Amino acid sequence: MGEQPIWIGNDHGGFDLKKQVIEYLNQKGIAYKDMGCDSTQIVRYPYYAGLVAGAVSKGEAERGILICSTGIGMSIIANKFKGVRASLCTSTFASKMTRAHNNSNLLVLGGKVTGTFEALDILEAWLSTKYEGGRHDISLGLISEAEEVLCNEGGWKPQGPIL
Repeated sequence: MGEQPIWIGNDHGGFDLKKQVIEYLNQKGIAYKDMGCDSTQIVRYPYYAGLVAGAVSKGEAERGILICSTGIGMSIIANKFKGVRASLCTSTFASKMTRAHNNSNLLVLGGKVTGTFEALDILEAWLSTKYEGGRHDISLGLISEAEEVLCNEGGWKPQGPIL
């Protein structure tokens, strides 16, 4: 992994798990940038997902982590950003495979569906697994081709408060 900090975004449903993720990153000496909400008060996840996925898309962040209640909403919006390969993982095997085969650059976790121990194991596998390249480059190349046609270069700039 590069020297850029990992950007983290969360909504209210991911707040408790984010605290555990940050504690893990601190213990491992891994730099991060917390762009998420700081309580369980209800907020709108697309704003936070947009901050992190936008940073990954623009190259401001090499990798990111998003956490909401299920991870579903965050992964939907994150994968709208060009160059983002957000992967909602609920198992260690899935996190290893998405890094090895998809070169995932954004991990999505469900704070209400995945226990802390398992989530941290998923995170560790995602951080330590390297992209295999080779035959997988063909599929990633096809994804890049599709993005050139499907993604608007202007990007999404959400307006309004983060509530």
